[in-house]
Amino acid sequence: MEATVTFVGPLPRLELAAVSGSGLPVSMDTSLSEPRRGASPREVVLIGLGGCAAMDVAEILNKKRQPPTTYRVRVSSTEAAEHPQVFTTITVEHIVSGVVAAEALRRSIELSATRYCPVNRMLSASVPIEHRYRLSRPGEDEVSALVIVTGPEPG
Repeated sequence: MEATVTFVGPLPRLELAAVSGSGLPVSMDTSLSEPRRGASPREVVLIGLGGCAAMDVAEILNKKRQPPTTYRVRVSSTEAAEHPQVFTTITVEHIVSGVVAAEALRRSIELSATRYCPVNRMLSASVPIEHRYRLSRPGEDEVSALVIVTGPEPG
């Protein structure tokens, strides 16, 4: 796997054009001036985590014959105040609607977080990641729950 990142600039813009090994473009921009033309590199990391988890969970739910009507993943973080402003916590929230069993959703998220998502595994080596869901089923109250927290081993 590889990627190429090229500085687009000119300064003071901090705009980057990236190309994945498969030839697909990604724009990044950390410029303070507006309009920004891409996500920051840290946002791209969160997008990668959300995408990895979403693909796993959607595939597992489909195999369980529990396809959601709507499905999105919201990833949020807190960062250290000092440079290099690393993530100190991350929350991955799966927001699902439809006729989906809560236990099927919970287990799908757990499998993604503990077995299948390599992005989660890499980030969990250095930061705690909380995996949650919100489930809206027709005619029922919304259910939300914490599934698992992955993260660095204590000590």
